[in-house]
Amino acid sequence: MKYVLVTGGVVSGLGKGVTASSIGLLLKACGLRVTSIKIDPYLNTDAGTMSPFEHGEVFVLDDGGEVDLDLGNYERFLDIKLTRDNNITTGKIYQSVIDKERRGDYLGKTVQVVPHITDAIQEWIERVSMIPVDGKAGPADVCVIELGGTIGDIESMPFIEALGQFSYHVGTGNFCLIHVSLVPILNVVGEQKTKPTQHSVRGLRGLGLTPHILACRSTTALDQHVKVKLSQFCHVAEENIITLYDVTNIWHIPLLLRDQKAHEAILKVLNLLGEAKEPALEEWTSRAEICDKLHEPVHIAMVGKYTGLSDSYLSVLKALVHASVFHRKKLVVDWVPASHLEEATEKENPDAYKAAWKLLKGADGVLVPGGFGDRGVQGKILAAKYAREKRVPFLGICLGMQIAVIEFARSVLGLKDANSTEFDPDTRNPCVIFMPEGSKTHMGATMRLGLRRTYFQVMDCKSARLYGSRSFIDERHRHRYEVNPDMVARLEKAGLSFAGKDETGQRMEIIELPSHPYFIGVQFHPEFKSRPGNPSPLFLGLIAAACGELDAVLQGYGSQRNVPNGVGNDSSKLKVYQNGSATKPTIALPGEDSNTGLRGYGCQRNAPNGVGNDTAKVKVYQNGSATKPTIALPDEETTDGVLQVYGSQRNVLNGVGNDTSKVKVYQNGSATKSTIGLPDGVYSNVNGIYL
Repeated sequence: MKYVLVTGGVVSGLGKGVTASSIGLLLKACGLRVTSIKIDPYLNTDAGTMSPFEHGEVFVLDDGGEVDLDLGNYERFLDIKLTRDNNITTGKIYQSVIDKERRGDYLGKTVQVVPHITDAIQEWIERVSMIPVDGKAGPADVCVIELGGTIGDIESMPFIEALGQFSYHVGTGNFCLIHVSLVPILNVVGEQKTKPTQHSVRGLRGLGLTPHILACRSTTALDQHVKVKLSQFCHVAEENIITLYDVTNIWHIPLLLRDQKAHEAILKVLNLLGEAKEPALEEWTSRAEICDKLHEPVHIAMVGKYTGLSDSYLSVLKALVHASVFHRKKLVVDWVPASHLEEATEKENPDAYKAAWKLLKGADGVLVPGGFGDRGVQGKILAAKYAREKRVPFLGICLGMQIAVIEFARSVLGLKDANSTEFDPDTRNPCVIFMPEGSKTHMGATMRLGLRRTYFQVMDCKSARLYGSRSFIDERHRHRYEVNPDMVARLEKAGLSFAGKDETGQRMEIIELPSHPYFIGVQFHPEFKSRPGNPSPLFLGLIAAACGELDAVLQGYGSQRNVPNGVGNDSSKLKVYQNGSATKPTIALPGEDSNTGLRGYGCQRNAPNGVGNDTAKVKVYQNGSATKPTIALPDEETTDGVLQVYGSQRNVLNGVGNDTSKVKVYQNGSATKSTIGLPDGVYSNVNGIYL
């Protein structure tokens, strides 16, 4: 096993998580199997009890682990599934050592930070790094470890000592240290200053760790003389000093690393130059470039409690980006503080009240994410009411679904005091109740957590069709309140459909309003499983509905297979119209199992935007342009793809043929005559916020 350690210096917030994820992606592109570990030096056992204002969102894993949001970055970049043990905290380490001491495992020894805590850290890293996370048998080739915090922090000292011992333990050629530091540019003098990085590296070396590579954050690329100076004072080879300067979106970060040959520097330190290949990032490059060119906006109103910190909803933002890029729209998130929609704000701060309602009314879609506590609840209820009555596309997640149920009970059933027992324990009409298995005395790890199965009760509903008409789905959960099963019959009679339930049939998972263009609430968190190459079906539905394209998307979903963007399957012949264009292919696709909804596509596989495959000759018109290829596609399996123009024997986009066909392609009205392929695992930015 080879190990790559990523540390940070000077200040926090430099982007160690993105850097670690990009390094992992780069090594994966070189043909290596990669896993990741995040070390958080805080005393909390996990992130579950921390406010989003402290460390951003709590990311939930399949096994129910409540972990740092950086593990979400790792999963999305590398398309892997991590475990709760991939997030190491001081609390976990000390708890494990204390448990051993209580059992008498130390045989009367005095338990100390060195060697017992440091040994526990090293043993944890070695054990977890061997767990396969990519669906294949056996351990990965490389483990990327990110040490949270900043060099010099008191709480991280045991980890620094342990990692120093660990580097000696695994030996030269098996350990590479990358130090992320800041090279600021002072406006007064206008030059790049190296002193902060010099001091940071000096401190790191004083603690027993010597960096092999410097990753320098700056607003612009490092000048050559600055690299020479850093090399001189930090004892790092000049070619191993990498610049991570500001870019249009963070999809470009792995490309920056590749262009500066960071992979060669890492592979050289790890003695892997002979085993790895050149990084295959052509598709990634294409996707980054395409993302920069998106211009047609789609406005989504995010009505939440923690709108002051975008990291509080990081996975939701990323899922929205994945879906909007899939639909070739530029995402614009309109942040609406839920409390600003309430009548109390109208009296106390009329300007904030008017601004909030203006944003809500100007949005193409409304999203109410999860949350806890009663602050802003009435505002969320008002947002759900507005979306329901004005027929604006709506997606409610976790608390957002519960809010929608409460609003429906109040407005449609006439139960004016309908509420959740979380906000009003004495309500006479409890629409949402505390789950029987939950704990009211302990907060940590006592919720319904992790991957749970949802069974569709209605197969013709929008959510089931978005998931490819499957009978059940598996999504991640994090909640301790649920819809009151005793209220379900009354709500259903009034027109609210409970389209998905758990295996018992007593726990409500998905709600829909059949008469509404798109009004869906889910108890689970679909954002945690969204991937750039495989966006969450429900987020795809929201963006499609917000763009007026949902009907075209839903028309094409056939049975027994998941399909994207209105393409049928299983020998169904479908008439598809998307964005008002006359796309009328006759599609005959063979039956085949699929994993997840809205996937991309090979021959004998799914095809996007109404294009048939398997020797089908299709006449296609795209956005009014005369693209009339004759398409003959051979049998071949391909990888996931979004917004692509594909090479031969590959996928097709919006009616563009491939495989020896000479096709003239018009994209967004421009004459695009290239062959482009896109991979999984990218990121974008929203309103200038790096995601």
